[in-house]
Amino acid sequence: MESSPRNRRTPRSRRTPRHRSTPSTQPTSTAPDDPQTGQFPRVTGRRRTVLRTLAAVALLAATALVLGLSWVPDPAESSRRPTADERTRLAAVRVTNYRDLRAGIHLTAGTGAAQTDLVGWVDWSRPLLYLDFGAPGGGTERGLLQATPAVLLLRPTPTTPAPPSPAPPPLVPPADGWRLAAPPTADRLRPLLDLLFALATDRADPPTRETAQWIASADGTDVFAAGLPPAQSGAPPPPVTDVHWWVDREARLHRLEARLPDLGPVTVRLNRADRPTLRPVEALGGQAGTPRPLSAAERRRLASLPTQLRTAGAARTTLTALLGSAANLRGTGWIDWSRRSAYLAVDDLDAERRRTLLRHERGRTTQTELPAAVNTGADSGQPPLPVPTTGWKPAPDAGLAALLDAALRAATPADEGTARRIRSDRLAGTDLDVVEVVAAVGEPIRYWLDRSGLPHRLQFSTAAGTWAQVDLTFDDEVAS
Repeated sequence: MESSPRNRRTPRSRRTPRHRSTPSTQPTSTAPDDPQTGQFPRVTGRRRTVLRTLAAVALLAATALVLGLSWVPDPAESSRRPTADERTRLAAVRVTNYRDLRAGIHLTAGTGAAQTDLVGWVDWSRPLLYLDFGAPGGGTERGLLQATPAVLLLRPTPTTPAPPSPAPPPLVPPADGWRLAAPPTADRLRPLLDLLFALATDRADPPTRETAQWIASADGTDVFAAGLPPAQSGAPPPPVTDVHWWVDREARLHRLEARLPDLGPVTVRLNRADRPTLRPVEALGGQAGTPRPLSAAERRRLASLPTQLRTAGAARTTLTALLGSAANLRGTGWIDWSRRSAYLAVDDLDAERRRTLLRHERGRTTQTELPAAVNTGADSGQPPLPVPTTGWKPAPDAGLAALLDAALRAATPADEGTARRIRSDRLAGTDLDVVEVVAAVGEPIRYWLDRSGLPHRLQFSTAAGTWAQVDLTFDDEVAS
């Protein structure tokens, strides 16, 4: 008798297996297992271990990101000779800096109470440095700094107590208060500035450095130990040792560490995204502009300059001349082109209450001390009238005499063949053209001319590498 279909058994091999959950291999859901009861799945020991492992990995990744370029490798652990690609990138670092033009800078030198901080920007294409210097090792010597490879200007701004942390200088530098740096501040800062200038060149270095070593990789950069190459002009590099370079895949430098004699460890951090256009102060020539030949109208205005000055006769004058670390001078008085004479009271910015009367007539410069009766600081700064008749003796400062003589020569025809327009500028609300003339004998002269051809400022290149300036105000109140 055949069994009915409902009594037949399905063979064991064809039975459908029961579903078994495997918590150790299935992802954990963030929704409740039972929407009615709101119960979540129970966290097993193995799941808890997995979660702890993932949290530890995330913490390590965050720590590595924060440390970033602050990690300093141990050269003894993994150093080797650089590969061909690494040598090529290392050789291109300085030319990459030059082509990138500018970067933010934070330099620290020394440690503890002897530490010096420099924060600001470098423009390798000009070249120019504009930095805030000081705290905490600067003591009372802190303030602003602008420098070229040849000239170092400071604007001291002593404050007490020292700022808690260094900060970049204002983008628009103050117009006054600048002076040539003097020892010992200049001696301490100059090696650091030379190092920053040496980090750029207009041509790639030779692709092989025999003593270079690859140390490690750190946060997208390779760390190399390699000396600073000499300047391609043949000048020796700064005397740095133990130089380490943090270089990315595009041959961009992000950090440099070294040691300098008498200063100790030096760290340079570059912010390659912080690259504003820098504004040199007038003592360094001001904005570069876009020099070009004079237009016909500009040539006519320059040609009319001698007539303009002889017609005006005289002008009230303010002189600013940074001629040396011990000769940061500011003077006020008059220049008289009709008599070819100048008469000024000159102050030394670094020696308070020290004022000298200066006369320049017929190419001869004499000076005398300002009488004590008016040397009280309460006067307007103008030299006394009438002009003293006694006490005059030859002035020892040949540089200042040359400036006054050049200012008087502005009333003679200029060599228009060498003239060029440097830029437009603005002074006391007046739009001016800055025109430079290179004389056959002597240094270049810059005339700040208004639309009528009348000069508002004269600038003269000095032996110290700075630009001295004479600001002119034409009115009826002139010395008799």
